[in-house]
Amino acid sequence: EFAEFFDKILVDAPCSGEGMFRKNQTALLEWSPSNVEACAIRQDEILDHAAEMLSPAGSLVYSTCTFAPMENEGSISRFLKRHPEFSVVKVEKYSGMESGNPGWIEDGAKETEGTLRLFPHKIKGEGHYIAVLEKSGGGRMADFRGKREVSVPEKSLPFYLDFAKENLKERPEGVYVNFGEQLYLLPKDSPSLKGLKVLRPGLHLGTNKKNRFEPSHALALSMMNQDAVHTLDFSGDSREIREYLKGNTLPAAGEGGWYLVTVDGYSMGWGKLTGQILKNHYPKGLRK
Repeated sequence: EFAEFFDKILVDAPCSGEGMFRKNQTALLEWSPSNVEACAIRQDEILDHAAEMLSPAGSLVYSTCTFAPMENEGSISRFLKRHPEFSVVKVEKYSGMESGNPGWIEDGAKETEGTLRLFPHKIKGEGHYIAVLEKSGGGRMADFRGKREVSVPEKSLPFYLDFAKENLKERPEGVYVNFGEQLYLLPKDSPSLKGLKVLRPGLHLGTNKKNRFEPSHALALSMMNQDAVHTLDFSGDSREIREYLKGNTLPAAGEGGWYLVTVDGYSMGWGKLTGQILKNHYPKGLRK
């Protein structure tokens, strides 16, 4: 679904966990030679998918928390044989870091000397392995080979557009996606989400209620006071902001409508002014 889409990928691979033996009794009890081999097979599959998702000239970081050569220099050696378009990037070693050792595995790639090992007797920490890889080629997302998400037509978002016109100095640009009543904004050129389970596809703009749009807390937190048409700013030690965080209404004067409530210029959430009362829209689950 994400072929050549990402510029940078971190693979924190599931592993046999040898580097965690000191502090994790479960990792010690679950260890076996067959588990090391099973982890290596799984790592190969994960790395192959990561390679497919990485854009040309992109960077891939591979890491484990094990000492097992089969899962470290071995995984990278096998990967380089399967993917000649990748090369190891030598990175600066800091005190306590050791180079990878291709001699610890059969047919180890010499390039793995440019990878890193962290041993708990040489650093303040546990055992880890790190490899930085780079994919050859030029270009990036412009070369994305997968399907892109199709934006909801703006004509079907009249209540959001009315809200944005009245309350936002500049409407954020991107791809609009509806999940039921919830409206999200994805970055331009986002991949298609069809067939994927997505917890939160992008910036949650708000909820399409009957004949109105209610902005989300996430939208408020993405803004600064200069982004909103109406703002109500309080100092960090004020009584008003303490009342707001409790979920209480506040007396206020001004033009009716949505207000971005801020503390010393930084967004806290929404309030809606009706008459001389600011109705509180701070999320109930966050109230103190």
